[in-house]
Amino acid sequence: MTQASAVNAGKMSQFEKALLELRLLILSGEFEANSRLPEVLLSERIGISRTPLRQAMDRLVEEGLLERLETGGCRVASFSMNDIIDSIEIRGVMEGTAARLAAERGADPKLIKRMRVVLDELDKLVIPAHKSMDFAEYVHLNEEFHDLLSLLCQSQVVRREVRRAKRLPLASPSAFMQGQEFMEDFQASLRLAQHQHREIFDAIINREGARAEALTREHARLAKQNLNYVLNSKPDLAEKVPGLVLVSV
Repeated sequence: MTQASAVNAGKMSQFEKALLELRLLILSGEFEANSRLPEVLLSERIGISRTPLRQAMDRLVEEGLLERLETGGCRVASFSMNDIIDSIEIRGVMEGTAARLAAERGADPKLIKRMRVVLDELDKLVIPAHKSMDFAEYVHLNEEFHDLLSLLCQSQVVRREVRRAKRLPLASPSAFMQGQEFMEDFQASLRLAQHQHREIFDAIINREGARAEALTREHARLAKQNLNYVLNSKPDLAEKVPGLVLVSV
């Protein structure tokens, strides 16, 4: 069992446990792209029955990490660079829609208050620009910012689609952060991202829907810059980025 699942194993259903474990195994490169998943072996390894395992596999087919085989079972998907870029664009579109609707409709004051706190805490991490930055805390706060962004428009439909978009291949806001925290040029990228966070927030507060949407879509495109950085400037980091092993360059 991985560390992530061990923490909450007692609280998770068998399906949730299978989904978490299987997703981590695939993204870490435990199984090669286009390889068939061994259900019996996985069932024994994760410690669950095959029914919740198959339910988890069904979910990962929906997410795009697995593909159905005509002969039965599933294989690990492989992705092109265009697939990853398209996934990032889709997340930007969905989060941009959430930002625009939040600006147009007006956001919940409690959520706005929490977003201010998150932004202030992010400022404390990125503005000093030193190598002792608490990177794990940055990732946590960055993910909370994006979660709040999807909540501000007060639409369950939009929130669901944003969540779905973030599960697309390497489309998560934190997808390309692992292994780069001590690099000065990457920390400069984090400072730019935080500047964009502030601009998005201000546009929502000022009820500027079109601007909020455009800024949010542009913000998502930072992930493409980080992808290019990893592949072209620091290829040794590729193995540290969950899911990148599934990409055919």
